[in-house]
Amino acid sequence: MCTYVTEHVEIAGSGKGANGWFKLGEASVYFDHPVHVPLEHSLNIDFLQPELGPSARVAVELDVASARRLAEAILSTLSQVPKELTQG
Repeated sequence: MCTYVTEHVEIAGSGKGANGWFKLGEASVYFDHPVHVPLEHSLNIDFLQPELGPSARVAVELDVASARRLAEAILSTLSQVPKELTQG
């Protein structure tokens, strides 16, 4: 069953693809059938720079437990950084 649960977020950063580093401007987070990881469903994240075409994409497919651990690790890391370094 497809959930069609998808979130799109504007981001600022860089990603490394087959052709090297490129700027990122968007991320799509969705729960659906994966392409590569051997699971029925996965949490998928696509980091994109749409203006550069389909090759400017970094894709990640995670099992649910890994996705939760990653989200917790990101929030934990950011909560430990002095506020003056994370503003702006």
